[in-house]
Amino acid sequence: MNLDQYAFFTNNYQVYEFYSEGPKGRIKKSVVYGKIQEDPIIYNLAFGDLDPITGAFSDTAITDNKDREIVLATVANTIQSFCDHYGNHYIYAEGSTPARTRLYQMSISRLWTEISIDFELYGVLNHEVYNFQRNVNYDGFLVKRK
Repeated sequence: MNLDQYAFFTNNYQVYEFYSEGPKGRIKKSVVYGKIQEDPIIYNLAFGDLDPITGAFSDTAITDNKDREIVLATVANTIQSFCDHYGNHYIYAEGSTPARTRLYQMSISRLWTEISIDFELYGVLNHEVYNFQRNVNYDGFLVKRK
């Protein structure tokens, strides 16, 4: 995707780390992939902040570092890297709260043109999977690289 993004690093292609930069400072973020289903193979994408002292992962922290689109583009690019290493499997993501899921959906809708070049995107609503459509509030999202 041709969007501004942060450089990220990984040791095992399942845990990625990068830094958000903005008015709240330099904040370490993490994207973690874990297999949740075998057939078809689906990985869960967990995304959040890392505590600078303990290193603990939190998907409920509110950073508000004014770089949401760059952060989400970086997360999307970790998907590319993950797929390069593990194959083009389905990846499931949802926010830690309904409000956060809605926030992700609004960003996905804004970036839809760029996202749809590289990915198939589905919305999950009441445990059913649908082709992603703007203006539908989903419970989560499934993505697969084309």
